[in-house]
Amino acid sequence: MLRRLDSFLVCLLATVGIASVLPCRGEGVRVFNILAIIMIANMFFLQGARLSRRAVMEGLTGWRIHLAILLCTFVMFPLLGVGLHAVFPRLLDAPMWTGVLFLCCLPSTVQSSIAFTSIARGNVAAAICSATLSNILGIFITPVLVGIVFSRHASGGGGGIMPIVGQLLVPFIAGQVLQPWIGGWAHRHKKLLSFSDRGSILVVVYTAFSEAVTQGLWHRLPASQLGRVALADAGLLALVLGLTMLVGRIGGFARADRIAILFCGSKKSLASGVPIASVLFAPTEVGLIVLPLMIYHQIQLFACATLARRFGAGKVD
Repeated sequence: MLRRLDSFLVCLLATVGIASVLPCRGEGVRVFNILAIIMIANMFFLQGARLSRRAVMEGLTGWRIHLAILLCTFVMFPLLGVGLHAVFPRLLDAPMWTGVLFLCCLPSTVQSSIAFTSIARGNVAAAICSATLSNILGIFITPVLVGIVFSRHASGGGGGIMPIVGQLLVPFIAGQVLQPWIGGWAHRHKKLLSFSDRGSILVVVYTAFSEAVTQGLWHRLPASQLGRVALADAGLLALVLGLTMLVGRIGGFARADRIAILFCGSKKSLASGVPIASVLFAPTEVGLIVLPLMIYHQIQLFACATLARRFGAGKVD
């Protein structure tokens, strides 16, 4: 699992490099924009098709741990982001702060949350249910949070609810409606569909960065700014890891449940974040806005892999 995630990050970096050297121009921009819309809708349709309704219902039974993880994801994270912006407003340029605040509004990951919880010998069943529930609710909650947070604390803003409904929610619901008929096929072809999902993200990243490069991305973003973004992301992750551990202890959760809260509550989904950004923001903004998310994703993988191994070896209680 971790090796596959790392290989995907290499593909992401390669895509950014290709877009920097050979950005799409002219008629190619329109073609890639249309392709990105189609592939995003297809990705959310397949997510709906793969998600078992029984798994959703079973996940609702452990409400305490799910509530704790959702509060960490959709309440604690945005508050921390807003707080960091208020305390260090000059640390980053406005587009980078927009990207940091945007990642704070995103749902948790699914694959890495489950993988790290398993390595750490935590409550894997709860991690599966909570991460899945987070991604479902993120379709509704993230646009609302973006509107609330950005209206007061950052430049940029959402593109309205209709793009979210048309490109994300309708395909997801359609997949859920058809799940009894195509769910088995979707589960039998997990590898093919995983390739399709990752291909969708790469197309969106290429399209977004092509637009940003033609608008002078690398002239507007010095290397020192990237270093400060990495610093902000690392600081945010450190705060979240500490607070999720505290939530688990204060809430009186068992060790296995505390591990699930730690690894599900501290993650942010690149797979959901890139498509949502392409729907919520103007094409000229997306490339810059997803940069903090890509950097955070890399940092969270390395930091949580180390933590998971320590929990699994019994070196951390």
